[in-house]
Amino acid sequence: MPRVDFYRLTRDPVERVLPAIAARILAAGDRLLVVAASALQRQAIDEALWTVQPASFLPHGAAGSPDEEIEPILLSGTLDPAPANRARLVALADGEWRDEALRFERTFLLFDNSRIDDARATWRKLSAAEDTEIHFWKQDDRGRWAEGP
Repeated sequence: MPRVDFYRLTRDPVERVLPAIAARILAAGDRLLVVAASALQRQAIDEALWTVQPASFLPHGAAGSPDEEIEPILLSGTLDPAPANRARLVALADGEWRDEALRFERTFLLFDNSRIDDARATWRKLSAAEDTEIHFWKQDDRGRWAEGP
């Protein structure tokens, strides 16, 4: 059963949140596909993976690059249900839901207030499906994440 985690970004932008999620994924020995349609957003995420955690670089690369199959974190403008790096986890960093994400074991849907209505519609749609586990995460004023409505 696929799992979808909704992350409502009310305090920090995706470029600050995604590296922390990615670090936990890599520590668990998994791989991640990060999807953002905007090249500018992918560039910002790329820079954040280099600099947000100065003590530990998060190895990553771009889809379509010669070494894409060896990258633990692969940045892409589109969602390929069979990514070159064989990721079983996907982060929809642009907040746009794509049904192909349900082919992954776990999806992280990161969205800000500009996409709140889309996220609510996706939540309702997935809640109606009996074959998907869904969770909602919100950030408090200190930047800690808590599961909740």
